[in-house]
Amino acid sequence: MPRFSIVVPSHGVAGRLPQALDSILAQSFGDFELIPVCDAPDSPAADVVAGYAERDSRVTPMHSPPSAGLAGARNTGLRSAVGGHVLFLDGDDVLVPGALAALDARLSAVGDVDVLYFEHERTPWWEGEPANPAAPLLAGTPDGAFSPGRAPRLTGVALPAWSAAYRRAFLTEQHLTFPGDHYTDTGFGGLVTLRAERVAALRAVAVRHLLRRQGNRLNLPGEHHAELLDQTELVLTRAAEQELPADRLGPLFEQLFAAVLRTAAHPRRLPAGRRAFFRRASALYRQHRPAGYQPPGGSLGIQHRLLAAGSYAAFRTLRAANRRAAGAAALLPRPRGLRTRLRYAAALRLPLDENLVVYCAYWGRGYACNPAAIHAKARELAPHLRAVFLVEPEAVGAMPPDVEYAVIGSRKYWRVLARAKYLVNNANFADAVVKRPGSVHLQTQHGTPLKKMGADQATYPVVAAATGSFAKLLARVDRWDYNLTSNRHSTEMWEKAFPGAHETLEYGYPRNDVYCTASAEDVARVRKELGVPDGKKALLYAPTHRDYATGFASGLDLAEFCEAIGDEYVVLLRAHYFYDQGASRGGGRIIDVTGHRSSEDVCLAADALITDYSSIMFDYANLDRPIVVYADDWEVYRELRGVYFDLMRIPPGRVARTPEELAAVFRDGGWADESATALRAAFRERFCQFDDGRAAERVVRRVLLGQPPESIPPVIPLAERVPAPAAAALVRS
Repeated sequence: MPRFSIVVPSHGVAGRLPQALDSILAQSFGDFELIPVCDAPDSPAADVVAGYAERDSRVTPMHSPPSAGLAGARNTGLRSAVGGHVLFLDGDDVLVPGALAALDARLSAVGDVDVLYFEHERTPWWEGEPANPAAPLLAGTPDGAFSPGRAPRLTGVALPAWSAAYRRAFLTEQHLTFPGDHYTDTGFGGLVTLRAERVAALRAVAVRHLLRRQGNRLNLPGEHHAELLDQTELVLTRAAEQELPADRLGPLFEQLFAAVLRTAAHPRRLPAGRRAFFRRASALYRQHRPAGYQPPGGSLGIQHRLLAAGSYAAFRTLRAANRRAAGAAALLPRPRGLRTRLRYAAALRLPLDENLVVYCAYWGRGYACNPAAIHAKARELAPHLRAVFLVEPEAVGAMPPDVEYAVIGSRKYWRVLARAKYLVNNANFADAVVKRPGSVHLQTQHGTPLKKMGADQATYPVVAAATGSFAKLLARVDRWDYNLTSNRHSTEMWEKAFPGAHETLEYGYPRNDVYCTASAEDVARVRKELGVPDGKKALLYAPTHRDYATGFASGLDLAEFCEAIGDEYVVLLRAHYFYDQGASRGGGRIIDVTGHRSSEDVCLAADALITDYSSIMFDYANLDRPIVVYADDWEVYRELRGVYFDLMRIPPGRVARTPEELAAVFRDGGWADESATALRAAFRERFCQFDDGRAAERVVRRVLLGQPPESIPPVIPLAERVPAPAAAALVRS
């Protein structure tokens, strides 16, 4: 009986088959039989093999029809093998010199093992450095023979069949053959490791795998990729029948679904049936997920969660976005200097400060939005907490004198970020910020999404280009523990746009509390601060940013608009916060409030809102005051920016498409008539669900004080809320 039987399938490799056979026959260790498996006696490969068989008695040709595939060819060779151990070599790969001698020596040293795993080298077809993907898997294995349970990450599914030598009697006794056709190595390798009792490793390269220019056949498009799910199901079913221990089942599950996710995300492998593939994979994932299994971190972990949830649309968008955004530069600050990195690293080794809360709003623009509202309520309910706001240098002057701050990029900035127990932001912290175990990250958001956000932006080229790396974006999402929403629409859209493991808090936006708590005196005070003349109706004009435009340019001539609607009105102009550094615009009846710190104050002062597609409409609706949508470029915006719903079908009030229509709405009183009121009521039902004036309290109690969900104050029904009063009586002009 020869020491080794070497099975070499040869379908489609007649031109390269001689180098494979030569590499075997030239081995210094000669106790083997060589079994080339050809398609048919008259095939091109059979002609090549016939010459070798005439010259060397160790060559025993066999035949297997092409329809049987790679698995059939290997099984044919296995059935005819008589050697003590079996090796499988593809017809376009080679054994490195001395490989058989090394395998023989290792087997002699470790004894009668079922499987001897060894390393292999993947060599590029043209140029580039060879890779050794088996080395990391074998590096941590015990030195002698061992049971597979002692190396749980050595599952067999991540190694090709030609990266091991198998005891033939073991394969025969366990009735182990190659299943299926495509992805047969996955099924065979997994079943072998499940049944093996004693294995060993040779930490040396025995096979040189020569990469094809056209790539692996498994990368070609076609329906055959569904067989990966067949093999995955086969292996996991056998593992369940065998009651595989959890420490082995976890790595096996993870490695199998790493391959599944690679195939699901590959742009070419599944030209059709990708959704069906994903759905079946999702069902298998849920069926076989080990109890207590924790997905890996980073983008792969997000893919695991999307697969578990069956979120195919989000998965497709995420993968497409990451491919387009690969290599994009980070947009947020990083600790670049060596000293800064060292100081930050040192601070990360210190204990968390259990009473430190770090806040940031709009990438450091100052004391504003939900973070400011949460901070104010925390002073009341949790006075023991120290709060530090992160601000850009130019925002320091506008900070309230009794609020501690740290300038972004400073020593203090990185120190408090490293030590804080709680981190609260309405955007995102810098990429370099580390999510420490035990820290709590709260994402408050800063609006209700009409336009596409997060991963959903990927299919809109202009927006995707400005967003940067979606992989980095989702890495930032992975740091979140909680995400705040103000309505059920936001809950659903944020889950699509920012898939992650965080908990959603349907508590409302704290910045909107004031719309239910402000008094008539508060409204009068704000109007006086802004310079609104007594007796005038104030119309807030708040257009949104256009990603496809450069700079701020109002689509409305405000001077002409004021002239057209009469002198009983003044206009409060609030450009998007991207443009709050610009010079004052307008004068007289046009009051520029872009630079005012609080958008909530500006809304309180306004008797009505004019906007296009800004999320301010959702916040302002809490005041139950008229809203007019000026949609002069809706079709362009919807096409280039992307939206979650058709605003023209469910507007918060009257809609105007031209300056003339807009002026007419105010001249004839349509802005506040019964039709507008009915539209606003329906809009409020849909988008003002959780903003009842107690959002900040709920957030502080749950996140900063750690109170259980059942103790959090419930949301007051919309019909029972009393919005802050408007200054002017809203009657038909």
